Amino acid sequence: MAAKRLPDTPEIRERWGSFAWTKDNAAEARKVVDRYPPGRQQSAVIPLLDLAQRQIGAETNTQGWLPIPVIEYVAAFLDMPKIRAYEVATFYTMFNLVPVGRHHVQVCGTTPCMLRGSDDVLAACYVRGMKKGHTTGDGLFTLTEVECLGVCANAPMVQINDENYEDLTFDSMTAILDALAAGQAPKPGPQVERQTSAPEGGPTTLQAMVKENHDYRGEW
Repeated sequence: MAAKRLPDTPEIRERWGSFAWTKDNAAEARKVVDRYPPGRQQSAVIPLLDLAQRQIGAETNTQGWLPIPVIEYVAAFLDMPKIRAYEVATFYTMFNLVPVGRHHVQVCGTTPCMLRGSDDVLAACYVRGMKKGHTTGDGLFTLTEVECLGVCANAPMVQINDENYEDLTFDSMTAILDALAAGQAPKPGPQVERQTSAPEGGPTTLQAMVKENHDYRGEW
């Protein structure tokens, strides 16, 4: 999750000071850099910070985070000033600046979700022992309340790691958390009968488009 400052301790530097890409990630990092013109490699800082966070997540069996030596490693890899990499890492909430659990539960609390029941979603999290800004003792869940995640039509919603879960209630959120705790993969997206952001029960217009790219032009 995001933090207002970058924690920098001897313990963090001892643990992560020797960070380096895995063989596969080194190849991926070079592939990302090659997307940009020569001398413009610093444009790859966001995808490479994300790659580093995912590498740490794979190593720690969590969603991953960015210790300060890892941010510095990415900066050196891109031949950019450390401060520029710090600025990016601290600006975007997609980057976790402190350790998080295996499942980072980001509950949208902005107005549409609040009006549609985000308090019930948070209540389901609290029942499992979560607290905002903290990781549960078993290391499974970290809870963060965030600003708009852009799924207002299907409010209330949460983002858990890379997946969105929408049209939530206390019961459906509880079921999702139970499934994750059991090592299962709950169905992402709407938790009611709807196709993406179509009306509940299915689309009411252009219904032939549900199964194929239907050409309506001859019917108009």
